[in-house]
Amino acid sequence: MTVRTGRRRGKAALLTAAALLVAGCTATDEPTATTTGPDMFTNPVIATDSPDPHAIRVGDIWYLFHTNGDGRNVPVHTSPDLVEWTPAGDALPELPAWADPGKTWAPEAIELAPDRFVLYYTVAGRASGRQCVGRAVAAAPQGPYGDESSGPLICQAELGGAIDASPFRDTDGSLWLLWKNDGNAVGQDTWLWSQRLSEDGLELVGEPAKLLKQTEPWEGHLIEGPFFWRRDGKLYLFFAANAYDRAEYAEGYAVCESPTGPCVKAPENPILRSNAAASGPGHASMVESDGRTWLLYHAWPPGQEGSVAPGRQTWLDEVVWRDGRPVVKGPTATAQPRP
Repeated sequence: MTVRTGRRRGKAALLTAAALLVAGCTATDEPTATTTGPDMFTNPVIATDSPDPHAIRVGDIWYLFHTNGDGRNVPVHTSPDLVEWTPAGDALPELPAWADPGKTWAPEAIELAPDRFVLYYTVAGRASGRQCVGRAVAAAPQGPYGDESSGPLICQAELGGAIDASPFRDTDGSLWLLWKNDGNAVGQDTWLWSQRLSEDGLELVGEPAKLLKQTEPWEGHLIEGPFFWRRDGKLYLFFAANAYDRAEYAEGYAVCESPTGPCVKAPENPILRSNAAASGPGHASMVESDGRTWLLYHAWPPGQEGSVAPGRQTWLDEVVWRDGRPVVKGPTATAQPRP
């Protein structure tokens, strides 16, 4: 996630044309009007501004968290099926004393025990003047989460700040945290980092590892929004790249030997990009339901990049795996079977 100020406005026709150019769209990419039956759904699944979505399932209920909005630090939604979402308040109603309100971004939660959940979030650190990563604890997945720390978990002020933290439990039981140094805020490189977490999820252990930075033309000046996903023994590192308020924003991935790297970017990147249905798709999270893999991500309506309303809506599309490569079936605005 990038700095949320200075959003640009542009002519709708020019921006739509840019989205089509990025996607290389053909007539088959055009969304069509559909009637959604009881076993079908149509994107977006959250039509209001809900950037940087991340969801976890606890029991039969999904809990989705996203960047601040509507007066809430960490808006939370609930769903029985990943499609019908109901607002459920503010998961982090109070910020810690060291943080300032207004820039609480990209929250992600993990369940460490039936009565222990940890939320990692980006927030404005008062002492550093930069974005920093905090962590908060709750007894229930929807919160309320509380952060009783005396300072941020990660800040890296000299590197522009630290944002977009993502927790990951590996198959060997080890707990890890990914994040991005916000180098694009100060004209520096944007690295994705990983570091081991303590078993309670509240402290970092050992030394951080640099995994990837922006290197490819499609990535522009930054990569961000990382998360790990392990499948069939392979460790995938997904990430977004380019400016969040442009049609060129997109999603890619790399394959890593371990949570500390090394990681190699996929040659077919980006695997999710703008088309006639949606613009600037990215900052995703992945979930699995009944053996099917799904990507939750945000995207703008074409021609409305940077707009306040409706903003970045939440989309849901299936991911299929072909010879070990993830293929995202989207963005799509046509009806598709529910998860």
